Amino acid sequence: MRYSTIPAAQLMVLSCKAAGIQDIIISPGSRNAPLTLSYIEDDFFNCYSIVDERCAAFFALGIAQNQNRPTALVCTSGSALLNYYPAIAEAFYSDIPLVVISADRPPYKIDVGDGQTIRQDNVFNRHIGYSANLKIDAAHAVERLSQYWPAYLENPQSAIIDQNGTLIQQAFKVAFEKKLPVHINIPFEEPLYELEKIQDYKLPRIQFEPEKSNQIDFTELSKVWNCSKRKMILVGVNPPNSIEKQILDVLANDPCLIVFTESTSNIHHENFFPSIDSIIFPIEKSKNTDERFLELQPEILLTFGGLVVSKKVKVFLRKYKPKYHWHVNSTKAYDTYFALTKHYMTEPNFFMENLLVGNSKTTGTYFKVWSEVKQLYKKEQYAYLEQIPFSDFSVFDTILKKIPKNNQLHLSNSSTVRYAQLFDIDPSLQVFCNRGTSGIDGSTSTALGSSLYNKAPTLLITGDLSFFYDSNALWNDYIRNDFRIIIINNQGGGIFRILPGFDDSERFGTFFETRHQLTAEHNCAQFGWSYASCDSMNALNEQLSDFFEPSERPKLLEIFTPRGLNNNILLDYFDFISSRYH
Repeated sequence: MRYSTIPAAQLMVLSCKAAGIQDIIISPGSRNAPLTLSYIEDDFFNCYSIVDERCAAFFALGIAQNQNRPTALVCTSGSALLNYYPAIAEAFYSDIPLVVISADRPPYKIDVGDGQTIRQDNVFNRHIGYSANLKIDAAHAVERLSQYWPAYLENPQSAIIDQNGTLIQQAFKVAFEKKLPVHINIPFEEPLYELEKIQDYKLPRIQFEPEKSNQIDFTELSKVWNCSKRKMILVGVNPPNSIEKQILDVLANDPCLIVFTESTSNIHHENFFPSIDSIIFPIEKSKNTDERFLELQPEILLTFGGLVVSKKVKVFLRKYKPKYHWHVNSTKAYDTYFALTKHYMTEPNFFMENLLVGNSKTTGTYFKVWSEVKQLYKKEQYAYLEQIPFSDFSVFDTILKKIPKNNQLHLSNSSTVRYAQLFDIDPSLQVFCNRGTSGIDGSTSTALGSSLYNKAPTLLITGDLSFFYDSNALWNDYIRNDFRIIIINNQGGGIFRILPGFDDSERFGTFFETRHQLTAEHNCAQFGWSYASCDSMNALNEQLSDFFEPSERPKLLEIFTPRGLNNNILLDYFDFISSRYH
């Protein structure tokens, strides 16, 4: 096996091998050559080359998100590293383990006017699980070190290796145990491209602590749970198939409990409430708002999973606070509703299995009352869809009904993920969205990374701005032929038309809505995708009839919807179901 002659590069690569980190996303450069050459020479690693570092980082995030394992990024020095930041912030808030490995200039070349050189150490300080700033080797490039930094040669190389090994170990510990992104910065001096054959290398010893036993008094918790007549479970972003079915069945049959889910929660049951805003919005418009919100106010709020899309439920729970708010997560808890009473650092399955042991039969009307409301808005939704013209609203309803079972579905942010909350999604679908920072950047790259090892085909539903923002994602040699993209192109940021402050002026259209006349047709031609478009319901149904069929190239369908109507149709939907609410 051939590796770089630079000890720090050898240590980094062999540490990844020892820890089982196989997926390495590399962006080209010279300073990172010692790492790049070492990774691609070892068949243990799956190496992928992606030029645009922002796309590369989201691609890696998609792999880590889908496979639930650390994925490594490797880049050269300078501004290349800074392009990782959006994906790192997303990983930080979504508990996704990225291992960011950056090559750097020697410390004595920082801030002296050397090219492609910035202050790389601790550059992600506020959004990183751990920063490891490795020491430059004293045994490499001795002649240059003696010229520029002779005092450094007094450091024993063995001590430098030990210190670097400790820093890497600590970084891996955070990535594996805390599921957070980590940054390992490695300074290299030239020469950078020399390799040596190592016959009998010894892998570094990578150790992680066993999980701590859970110390929770479930006896007392169960008493409080069973005595409550109004219990609410609210689930944010959650991996597919992560909650055991028998637990869901018990929860679904508790008359004192309502379970609010979102499309990103990947939890389904006919007794659960998947469209939170369709419950809350009509209450806001009712004459007896406070009375109805008090009826909905839970005594116990139990939350797990990641961040929640619905703004309505956040406003509601912040004003009508529960007596108890228990959050279940093995690493951290956000006090989203300013009512957190206890963070239980464990897994949801373990917590609920023990909480529901000996679950006593209770009586109550909490579920029954709100289930009737749910059935009412579902009925009215069907009626509304029958009378509206072709629009974002009707398009989402149609698309979500046509997605083949067991596919992977990625949603971009802004309008796309919010529309998806209003409709039923087939329980067999695996649903993902970058909700950590809720940015429109990187949605396509993330979906492409997530599709890499997924057994099922992947569909990305995205808005026009999100797609064009991340159009370099298609500059990628690892795209499967069964990958599909649907762009809902309403010629701008349609979500701004439903936000407070909207006006139809030219300035608003330019600086908020960002109106445009772009299409994805030329993007598809450039990168070798099949392209189709439509602008009516009949044409949409015709395009979808074979859109998911096997093909020799990935496909993109661009749906043009009426910019001036979409916001009114969405807002009128809530008015429509609200007028029949009481």
